[in-house]
Amino acid sequence: MTAAGTASASASGTAGGAAQAIAGWFAPVVPQSRVAVLRTICYLFVVIDMHLIVRDPIPLSAHPELYQPLFVERLFRLPPPSVPLATTLYVVLLAGCAIAAANRLPRVAGFTVAAAFSWWTAIGMSYGKVDHDHLPLVVALWVLPTVGVIEGRWRSTQSSAQAGWALKCIQIGVIFTYFLSALTKIRSGGWSLTSWPDSSILMWAIVRRPHFLGQLLMSHPDLLHAMQWMSFTAELTSFVVLWFRGRLLLAAAVFWLGFHVFTTALLFITFAPTALCWLAFAPLERLGPWLRGVIAGWRQRAGRRATGHPVAVLGDQPVDGSG
Repeated sequence: MTAAGTASASASGTAGGAAQAIAGWFAPVVPQSRVAVLRTICYLFVVIDMHLIVRDPIPLSAHPELYQPLFVERLFRLPPPSVPLATTLYVVLLAGCAIAAANRLPRVAGFTVAAAFSWWTAIGMSYGKVDHDHLPLVVALWVLPTVGVIEGRWRSTQSSAQAGWALKCIQIGVIFTYFLSALTKIRSGGWSLTSWPDSSILMWAIVRRPHFLGQLLMSHPDLLHAMQWMSFTAELTSFVVLWFRGRLLLAAAVFWLGFHVFTTALLFITFAPTALCWLAFAPLERLGPWLRGVIAGWRQRAGRRATGHPVAVLGDQPVDGSG
């Protein structure tokens, strides 16, 4: 082989290796049971979300004069909401989530839930504030059905790149919820990196919703500014979490979940959909065996009681007084 041919083959091999590395990052091979568990959790959460978070599309639909369609509604030329339409979406979501949570008809039920919930949240956010905390949940609902049928569901022992791709999309959705929030702060401040963290937004939020913790911090404006800088910096650099592994990833998850707990306590702002989607980073395939072990332990103890075998009770003493 000539030198030119060797160089060409080397370059081709390098390019091929780089392509494989990129493909492996976007679609790592992971256990399919991880997706099966996450499906169940997400679809059950959608039912909770409909009743506790985005819970007002039906009553809002009775006021068409207040409706201001979002870009996605204008893009797909969705009809304006009405009470019958919103009620139909509600019924479809309840039925679809019940089927999809059991990992039955994963594509049909899954895509039905994805479309209905996307429309449901769009209606709920077309009458005022748009909450970006639903971004990863909507992404999850659209990508989870792409994995298709998982043999054995929670008990599956198979792994696939398709499952890894779906989870990676959700992970990107989670992280970009923070990163895009930082970009929005920069844009709203005239493309200045300091306008938002140097503002008095936290002080304003506390005055708007006074409570004990907020009033305790009001006397420390420098601390509030430091907290704004910390949250803004964390959001702006959040994309690096996508390359974390092991304990570093666990530390990042603990930080962001703690961040959500604090913002809920301080500002009464809940990011429950985003917090839930952090499960896309977790080894959920361990949940099935753990639950089966717990259930087996319960059945074993119940069987012993039924057959009259003695079961040790904490604090019991021997009847003869020994021991």
